[in-house]
Amino acid sequence: MKKNTYNAIVSYVEIDNPNEGLLSGWDVALKDNINMKDTKTTAGSKMLENYTSIYNATVVDHLIAQGANIVAKTSMDEFGMGSYNFTALTGVVKNPHDVHRITGGSSGGSAALVAAKHVRMALGTDTGDSIRKPASYCGVVGLKPTYGLISRYGVIPYAGSLDHVGVFTQNVKDAALSLEVLSKKDPKDMTTHDIFKPYSALLDMDLKGKKVGIFKNVIDVITDEDVKTVFNNLVKTLEREGAIIVEKSIDQTLTHTLFPVYSIISNAEAITHHANLDGVRFGLQVEGDTLEALMTNSRSAGFGLQVKERFIYGAYVLENENQFDIYDKARKVRRLLVESYAEMLADVDVMIAPAATQIAPLMKDINHDPKTNDMYFAENHMVIHNFSGYPSMNIPMGTSNEMPLGVNISAKAFEDDVVLAFANQVEKLVEGEI
Repeated sequence: MKKNTYNAIVSYVEIDNPNEGLLSGWDVALKDNINMKDTKTTAGSKMLENYTSIYNATVVDHLIAQGANIVAKTSMDEFGMGSYNFTALTGVVKNPHDVHRITGGSSGGSAALVAAKHVRMALGTDTGDSIRKPASYCGVVGLKPTYGLISRYGVIPYAGSLDHVGVFTQNVKDAALSLEVLSKKDPKDMTTHDIFKPYSALLDMDLKGKKVGIFKNVIDVITDEDVKTVFNNLVKTLEREGAIIVEKSIDQTLTHTLFPVYSIISNAEAITHHANLDGVRFGLQVEGDTLEALMTNSRSAGFGLQVKERFIYGAYVLENENQFDIYDKARKVRRLLVESYAEMLADVDVMIAPAATQIAPLMKDINHDPKTNDMYFAENHMVIHNFSGYPSMNIPMGTSNEMPLGVNISAKAFEDDVVLAFANQVEKLVEGEI
């Protein structure tokens, strides 16, 4: 395993894996919220800085069974709560294409290791766009499969109804092979499904006659001319190959709700999931004169500022007087967003849009200045695939100023094979193989 050049590695792993399988010879990394027996699993937090796993996540067992060589645990935003990999316990992760730029979060460490070709595949988790956005910024393939295809048993959560385990790879075929290995029914995870497809054998697709939806709500708001040009050139190339391009959009009133609805639901679920990290049952313990003081001191010292802010937000929306007016309404609006997106997908094979509104920003330029509601949607539109659970994938589509740009591809639930096959054709077009 190479040096930690980009600050992407939390810890190194050494195991002797005698198994032979689909992943034999692959060096693989795990995001540091995925439990692996006898290794530290910190989830990027001081609260779990000294926690050593006593069991394997189901996905780890699948990797080992197929011959993978697990070599490292990767940096992440604390408990997955971040967009820049700034809140990681081990510090900021650097983008291999330009070390002054971000990788994106929360799975930035995994994206960086694959981009640097230090590993062939890395696992990540995706609650909003935490695989796909870093994949776009780092110029790699990032797959968030259909909700329930990959077990989350043994994965420290952020928000259970939104969390997905997925993969970073250097090409579409490796993503397909990875999904074959990982997509299994798991009796330890009641959300998993017994659906298996030989994804790597289903990568051929004739683009002629395929209906491709263009997400107008996203492309119309983007102001970066390079992003628009690269994306529009891809659309023209698809048309030349015989694809039928269809412009699609969601009512603006609904798109403006996406980010606040995501914030309400994800933070409400987060405060619930992590209530046991109190210094008594689990996590860092800081002494106090009373049990309440011990718990307060432990949580105050163990959690970073952004996590505390999100927990406060989550606790507020779950208060009895707020639950109906805020949380329950957010869940209803989530359903309306999903229904609207399903209508868009109903008569197309895939939907596509730029995965990000720009190249990976410089670290010094990151700010939290207010944006328009339309820009919030454009920057966070991939959240809709977490709301719906539909498959969603980033692959590189070109460059701007020598930095990668990605296109997001999505389809209907359990049509991961369609997403992968379409992505495979796009990959060939971008690389000039067609």
